[in-house]
This record gives sequence, C-alpha cells and structure tokens, in this order.
Amino acid sequence: MNTPYITAILAITALSFSAGAMAENMSHGEYKASEKRIEADYKSAKKSCDAFAHNAKDICMAEAKRAEKVARAELKASYKPSNKTSYEVSVTKAKTDYAVAKEKCDDSAGNVKDVCVQEAKAALVGAESDAKARLKASKANVSARQESAEAHMKARETGNEARHEAADEKREAELSVAEEKCNALAGDTKEACMKEAKMHFGK
Repeated sequence: MNTPYITAILAITALSFSAGAMAENMSHGEYKASEKRIEADYKSAKKSCDAFAHNAKDICMAEAKRAEKVARAELKASYKPSNKTSYEVSVTKAKTDYAVAKEKCDDSAGNVKDVCVQEAKAALVGAESDAKARLKASKANVSARQESAEAHMKARETGNEARHEAADEKREAELSVAEEKCNALAGDTKEACMKEAKMHFGK
C-alpha cells in the first residue's frame, strides 16, 4: 500500500469520526464547533485525493464526500435526536455508499460494469427501504404509546406492512441485477436465464 493512499485513508477516517465522538444534547456552540471540524477535515481529505489520478481520484473524492455527509448527518442526529434524524443518517449512508460504489464500477466495462451498477442500485434500494420501514414502524409505535390497545395493534400492522413493502422493493432491485447478468448471454440461453430469474423472484 503506497504512502499517498495511506494518507488519504487516514484523512477520510478522521473525517468519519468527527461527528461520531459527539455526545447527545450538546450545546449550540459545541454543534457549530463540530461543524467547523467536519468542514476542515473534509478539506484535508479532498487535498489528500490530489495524490491520485483518473478514477482512483474520483473514488477518493467520493469517499471523502461520503464521510463528510455522514458526519454532518450524525452530528445533526446527536444534536437533535429523533426518529427522523436517525432515518436521515441511514439514508445518507445509503446514498453516499451508492455514489462510491458507482465510481468503483467505472473501473470495469461492458456487462461487468452494468451488473456492478445494478448491484449498487439494489444495495441502495435495500438500505433505503429498510430505513423507511424502520421510520414508519417507529412513528406508529410512538402514536400507539399515546393511545389505546387498538392503536397498538394497528401500529404492529403498520410495521408489518412497511417491512413487506421493503421486501418487495428489494426483490424488484435484485431481479434487475439478475436480469442484467442475463444480458451477458444470448438466444435461448438468455431467454432461459430471464425466465429463471423471474420465477426465482416471484414474477
């Protein structure tokens, strides 16, 4: 592993811990100071990426941006803890993981790259669907705690429905990955592959 790579990784790692070490219920002053640290760490991480070229630099920049966005989301969640800010952390991680994964896919070409992108999209859909299901279930449970036994039952139903929706969305994304892999084939073999994929994912 070369020195520039180690330097870049250390800079990005430092950025990742900028918000993670913050305690909940921080003061406004502490929050603003943490924001400045995140910004400074992000600038340092970006500068470290200058040691790379082409797609390696793009990946480094995407990873630095991911660390910065996640640090900001986690800082906000520490400053104002809630189901919503927790959800925003999960979604931010999912979207920035996707951005990094897409950059890494650029190292490939043709069907290999297409499959790589579809797999990255499937991971994004899965993570976002899970986060959305958790948020719906949390909101339903909060409402139920303030109401009757009937509300508790409805909250459980809402949570189950959200989890089923998330499972459906993930199946759709996984089917897209399987179909993209089939595109590397031709003729009857491709047709059989597509049919098997649809049967496997209940389509």
